[in-house]
Amino acid sequence: MIESIVPSIGKILTDKGWTMSTAESCTGGLVAATLTDFSGSSAWFSGAVVAYSNEVKMAQLHVHEQAIIDHGAVSEPVVRAMAEGICKTLNVDVGISLSGIAGPTGGTPDKPVGTVWMGWHVNGKTYAEKFIFDGDRMSVKQQSLQTVLEKLYRLLEIN
Repeated sequence: MIESIVPSIGKILTDKGWTMSTAESCTGGLVAATLTDFSGSSAWFSGAVVAYSNEVKMAQLHVHEQAIIDHGAVSEPVVRAMAEGICKTLNVDVGISLSGIAGPTGGTPDKPVGTVWMGWHVNGKTYAEKFIFDGDRMSVKQQSLQTVLEKLYRLLEIN
């Protein structure tokens, strides 16, 4: 699926004259690495921020400290701010963000292991959605990668 969706994302971005970037926490740069595995991605992919710490989220992605205090790093307000923030930081048209608990530790009753919030900023609109994935750490990261790109493709089609 990745083999077909990434070139499709690239074509839409190129046709629109848009560029994109990623703001990643729990995936640790996996999305950016996957996008850049494809030849020609430099035409539409600008860069990434791996914001594993809250300090990086605030300093590089313009996430307000109060959002983290009030909702936690794994939350809708934070991934929305991350997606918008990466667009500002790297001056791109499209930003995607991920923040989650890949495990095996770190889960809580409210946010169990496998909880991942994702954000997309496309054509001036910001979207966010929560997912709960099963499996080990790498499985959660791989499912996050697939899901964030599938949703990005759908959003690019309608915007």
